[in-house]
Amino acid sequence: MTKRLKNNQRDAQIILPRRPRPVEKGFSTNMANRGFDFSWAMEQLCRDIVGRLDEFSHVRMDQVAVTFAQARRRVPYGLQAKLTPMRFEGGSLTTSRYGREWTVQRLYDHSGENEYLYILTFYLPRFLDHDFREKMITIVHELHHISPHFDGDIRRHSGRYHVHSHSQKEYDAMCARLVDQYLKQKPPAAQHQFLKTNFRKLAKQHGGVVGIRLPVPKLIPLQESA
Repeated sequence: MTKRLKNNQRDAQIILPRRPRPVEKGFSTNMANRGFDFSWAMEQLCRDIVGRLDEFSHVRMDQVAVTFAQARRRVPYGLQAKLTPMRFEGGSLTTSRYGREWTVQRLYDHSGENEYLYILTFYLPRFLDHDFREKMITIVHELHHISPHFDGDIRRHSGRYHVHSHSQKEYDAMCARLVDQYLKQKPPAAQHQFLKTNFRKLAKQHGGVVGIRLPVPKLIPLQESA
């Protein structure tokens, strides 16, 4: 028995368009005067973090798509960021749910050759309206969810609390320690300066905030054929 996609092949993958490289202006990144490129700036910061901390030596940012989504309400509480794995448990491309087998849309760069295994999404303006330290902890928190095997799955802990271990408080404290380790290395201020202002000020300074926005990857049912 072989398996084929119920949907056509185009429905089974997402291709990101080629994006012009931003023009650096001071600490910021401006897309040809179209606004501050949040996705590019955040990707550069994440590259610096994973390059400096051994905890993230397994992370390959070339395969992590950094995106943003609009928070529905401008309130300080609620989801600030999330990591979307592009594989199921153990890095599998398929999973069984509701008595059926499923796969997920796959995400590639503009060349169609480099596949993204994770989508890192920040909810704006909410994320940018918190203080600098909380923003840094949020970034490290989401990066830490990436599996040490970098196989498209999340980091899984033993027991029923497989995402954040048994204690959310201890998990947050661990992320705070990693932030301290990073900042003690005195990384270039240009890498994280944009986090020291809020969304409104950043947008006013650069004429807006732009970046990559993606639809939520779809689960695709597989059907068996002889």
